[in-house]
This record gives sequence, structure tokens and C-alpha cells, in this order.
Amino acid sequence: LNRIKASGLKLRFCTNETQATREKFVKKLQGMGFDISVAEVTAPAPAACRILKERSLRPHLLVHNDLVPEFAEIDKANPNCVVIGDAAENFTYANLNEAFRVLIGLEKPVLISLGRGRYYKETDGLKLDVGAYMKALEYACDVQAEVVGKPAKMFFESALAEMGVPPQQAIMIGDDIVNDVGGAQQCGMRALQVRTGKYRPCDENHPHVKPDAYVNNLAEAVDIILQQL
Repeated sequence: LNRIKASGLKLRFCTNETQATREKFVKKLQGMGFDISVAEVTAPAPAACRILKERSLRPHLLVHNDLVPEFAEIDKANPNCVVIGDAAENFTYANLNEAFRVLIGLEKPVLISLGRGRYYKETDGLKLDVGAYMKALEYACDVQAEVVGKPAKMFFESALAEMGVPPQQAIMIGDDIVNDVGGAQQCGMRALQVRTGKYRPCDENHPHVKPDAYVNNLAEAVDIILQQL
């Protein structure tokens, strides 16, 4: 990443991280040696807050406890929508049922989901992601969620706007064939798939998404990008 910054290229970290505030997320990455600031991170929670304010929505939150501070300035009294994120241990039957009751009680139910990932990888294995629970609420309430985060076009567009770069001049690097690669390509960007993280060999036979290139790791991706300058 230092090599990218030294080359003068603009850089943005697009994350579907919804288990922690951007501050906490950035501290974690800094601890791993990444030179990164909060201003360089595009994340679903702040994007959702913009939408909530614009549309005068008061959310019932079904999110991870550590994410709640991102919604500090949002009115949450007498909710008229539900915001769901990767709540991890908070995805209990009682909490899902509470969100269901809020939604089903609204004349026009509004469900905002901070991503629609199916699963992700932690050090101790694969974990169910927010998308599985989003689908449960969609099905129960006969409502379609509005997705904030990857692969939503609006999410990538806001990252591009923050950098002031047109999609044709941007490259996404990611390990998620649908949310990273597919989402970026739908936006008009090019996308590289890294064969690390949640990548699985069967991704290379995906029926709809074909990355512009495969790379074995992030360093290789940086090599390719810098060679083309």
C-alpha cells in the first residue's frame, strides 16, 4: 500500500465491515502495519446514516454492539424502518423476531441492510453473514431490502466520488467474487480477484462474474497496477 501511495495513485478501502466503527477497524489495520486513516475508508454504516437523515427514517437497529456508536446522531425513537448489519452473536431468535415485528407493523416496511454477504472467513472458520438474516426478514415480511455496501452500485459510486475518479480509471482488488469483483464491474470499474481470504477455487467457474485478472495476493495486484502506469 505504501508503494501505491508513493506512486501518487488515489486509494480507498471499501469494506462491508459492520461489526465495528471505522475508528476501531482502522486501529486493527494499523496494528497489522497498514498505513490507513478513517478518511480513506468507505463503510456501510456512515452511508446508511446519510440515507436515514435524507429520508427522515428512524431505525430499529439489529447490528453488532460495537457498531452502535456510528448511529449516535440518528433519532431512533418510534422506529419507522429496520437497519440490519452483521450482528454476529446478536442474531438471536428474540432479536430477529423483534426486528420482524417492527417491520410487519409498518404500513410501508423499509428494511436497510448493511451488505448482503452470505458468509465470511474468520481465523476459526467460515461465519454466516448479514445476507442470510436479511433474506429471512425479506421472506417473512414480503419486503425487498435496500442494500447499502458492496455490491450496491451506489456504494462504489460514493467511494469513486470521494476520490474524484471516474469508474473507468479505477481498479477494485478483492477476495469476494460477487460483492467485490461483480459489484465493481457493474459500476464500470475493472476488478482483480485475489486468491486469498474467502476465495475458493470454484469462484473461477462463476457463471456470471469474470474478474479482469486473478492474482495470488495483494502484493502481486500492486505489481500489476504499477507496471501499467
